[in-house]
Amino acid sequence: MKVVIAAAGTGGHINPGIAIANKIMEKDPNSKIIFIGTGRGLENDLVPRAGYELKKIDAYGINRKINLDNIKRLYKTIKSVSQAKKILQEFKPDVVIGTGGYICVAVGQAASKLNIPIILHESNAFPGVAVKLLSKKAQKILVGFEEARERLPKAKKVVVTGTPSKITTKRLSEEQKREKKQEIGLKSDMPIVLVFGGSQGANSINNSLIGIIENKLNSKYQIVWAAGKGNFENIKQELAYKKIDINSIENIKILPYIYNMQEIMEMSDLVVCRSGAMTITEIAELGKPAIFIPFPFATENHQEYNAKVLENVNAAKIILDKDLNYSKLNDMINEIINDERVLNEMGNNAHKVAKLNVEDNIYKEILEIIKKS
Repeated sequence: MKVVIAAAGTGGHINPGIAIANKIMEKDPNSKIIFIGTGRGLENDLVPRAGYELKKIDAYGINRKINLDNIKRLYKTIKSVSQAKKILQEFKPDVVIGTGGYICVAVGQAASKLNIPIILHESNAFPGVAVKLLSKKAQKILVGFEEARERLPKAKKVVVTGTPSKITTKRLSEEQKREKKQEIGLKSDMPIVLVFGGSQGANSINNSLIGIIENKLNSKYQIVWAAGKGNFENIKQELAYKKIDINSIENIKILPYIYNMQEIMEMSDLVVCRSGAMTITEIAELGKPAIFIPFPFATENHQEYNAKVLENVNAAKIILDKDLNYSKLNDMINEIINDERVLNEMGNNAHKVAKLNVEDNIYKEILEIIKKS
């Protein structure tokens, strides 16, 4: 089969696209796949790194302010439909797959003009503007959460497949967990709270952690904290100013970034983080209780809707960013971490939300559309 995948901007859009491409190639190695993105986003690194060709168009996200810059972006985005149309005419795909974000609008419009079947994948519980705009034109919309279905009333067909993630089926044994704890200098007999705010960290979460450290509040739990590559040195300096050595804080390990996130999450008892769709998916797959602090400036406030997916089944608690402080966060951590029954119940409830065989299910839906066309 010949497939075009429209994915641009953030890893939350691009990584599911790459996972879908990998599954197609696994099932049908003779397939030909290209990606369409822009010259600006993470696709310029992630797509070639995954071994796929990236074609570029000059599409932009449009905010709702009326100004000269936005008018220019709108003009370029309208023009990019023609650019996408040319790529599709040359490649002649059997299907176009969009994984959300502004790039989908231009590529989807071009595919519609050429009568090429369109499949969209929406990771978030609250569908983005691009997916809503194209919902009438798409043959199918595949969603990560059941909650997204009711928010796409104009769609021809919505299928809950789940969202592809990097979580593998391989799990650490109890012995391996103990070894990992020892490797990073943590105690094996004290519960662990994993804290992160995305690849660059999150200032509000980081400030709360500094408050917990400064006031020595984590006497009953340990913390593994991914502060973010861009924030680590600043945090190190801030702690040094308070006469705290970042490398010798009791019960705390602070890292710029966690590369082996699945292993660290597996050995942790509770997760504190933002609530992007991929993060929710991974937490559900591993069955971990969580405290979510949704990013307050996410489009359509979709991170809060994502967090509610797990809160509604008693698998997570939510603290809004505007309400977050070190005292409130510490109180909520203690409320959960010291009650084994609550930890187990929340973790089990999270795992019930997880979708199985995600990539296989998506592949089956793609195949069905291609056969029909």
